[in-house]
Amino acid sequence: MPGNYGPPPRKVTYSFRDIGEGQWRTTIEIVAPDASVRKVSIRYRRDGQPAQSQGDNVDGDSAALLSPASDVLVMSIAKDGHLGSVRTYSISANGEEMTESAASVDQNGAPFVRVFHFRRVRSS
Repeated sequence: MPGNYGPPPRKVTYSFRDIGEGQWRTTIEIVAPDASVRKVSIRYRRDGQPAQSQGDNVDGDSAALLSPASDVLVMSIAKDGHLGSVRTYSISANGEEMTESAASVDQNGAPFVRVFHFRRVRSS
């Protein structure tokens, strides 16, 4: 990860919901160190075709998602028609942890991959 990536957020929450008819909705909420909140949501099919996002668009305004295996999701994020990053989400065998690997380039064009680990929180 680039050294100038900034401080980590206080909290990041992902919600993946099957909304029927082969469609999914993913909502991501990021709470920054200053307690400000960014929220983005996208409705899509896991077929690699583009879909528009709603909400915060700092990182991207559209994405294409594909699930090559039941425990893997690949997301290609674009902003203003240009590739922003590619992210891969993998779920642990017990379903309790998710790993995000995000590939992009820094401001100098050097590629990097960052990895984050998440624990599952059951919604009520």
